[in-house]
Amino acid sequence: MSLLKINTVDRLDRPSAYYAGKQKRRRYNDREEDRDREREKEDELAKLQNATTLYVGNLSFYTTEEQIHELFAKCGEIKRLVMGLDRFEKTPCGFCFVEYYNHQDALDCLKYIGGTKLDERIIRTDLDPGFEEGRQYGRGKSGGQVRDEYREEYDPGRGGYGRAYDELRRAEEQYGSGR
Repeated sequence: MSLLKINTVDRLDRPSAYYAGKQKRRRYNDREEDRDREREKEDELAKLQNATTLYVGNLSFYTTEEQIHELFAKCGEIKRLVMGLDRFEKTPCGFCFVEYYNHQDALDCLKYIGGTKLDERIIRTDLDPGFEEGRQYGRGKSGGQVRDEYREEYDPGRGGYGRAYDELRRAEEQYGSGR
């Protein structure tokens, strides 16, 4: 009788939810393209095997670089810290990239700091294959984070209501009061 080994702990150097979702969205029709897709997937996994950069999400818009540096420096020496900015207003929009000098420091950070609170918000950390210029800007239509645009609840740490929801709410108040 053979015993099946089951891992009870997730690997820390696995692809982030962002990269896994990105791969799911891509569709290929041709077998050759499927092989290219497999090679790309292997390349991304290989990049994460020695990744020294972390994506940090769910930050308050009011969190400063100094606060992030102080918290993340507990796991190792930080090489570079890049704050995520609103594409149009150039103000913080809730994420950043933290680059360490070695892979083990990044893994330690995932283990010990991911899921902790900073400015009363539970922060999310994922390994990232590396920061590239242009990724510091939000990808939403209004320049910030996509998920913040449609947030329906009031969140003072993320600028209040979501922008799209806030515009809809204001339009309803304007047209509702004009009757």
